[in-house]
Amino acid sequence: MSILSAGELWLGISHLRTWMGVLWKLEAELKGAKFAGAARFEGRPIISVWRGSKMQFGREVSLNSATRSNPLACFQPCVVRTLAPDADLILEDRVGLSGAVVCAGKSIRIGEGTIIGSGAMIIDNDFHAFDEATQRWVNEYSARARPILIGRNVFIGARAIILKGVTIGDRAVIGAGAVVTQDIPSCSVAAGNPAKVTAQKVIS
Repeated sequence: MSILSAGELWLGISHLRTWMGVLWKLEAELKGAKFAGAARFEGRPIISVWRGSKMQFGREVSLNSATRSNPLACFQPCVVRTLAPDADLILEDRVGLSGAVVCAGKSIRIGEGTIIGSGAMIIDNDFHAFDEATQRWVNEYSARARPILIGRNVFIGARAIILKGVTIGDRAVIGAGAVVTQDIPSCSVAAGNPAKVTAQKVIS
């Protein structure tokens, strides 16, 4: 009787993770997410769809949530949430996430072919507001939210944070760890905290 090599064993585990992705896609559909076609789930993401909101996945979207599903490793699963009844969250065709957070209180749209690195966050709201009457911080997801629009074929590096009201143009590159608080033009490179354009028209 032959014994599986280490390579064959890890390959089998990888295939099992991919097959389990069918279940995670079904779970997302049961929660109210809509899919235009096939999707690839590596590991179980955290997905929640607020009643009355819209969460839409294009064709060939991929979510890497398993620790070994990304060369940098994913220290957490993907988190994809709508947080209010009228929120829209749309991932167009071939968008890829690795251990990334995308939370919409109003509107987030990520364009075709955009990839989002390990641990990046895209959030269109502040999550909390200070209530003067009670002198306490309270949960608040939509009143101060501002839409985020990310263009096609954008690259968002690991641990980058995209904040509310930002538009990122097609084929822009956002450096690892950048904190984006203002619009980034197409075909430019932005890095730093707060992120600033460091190069323009370098991507043909």
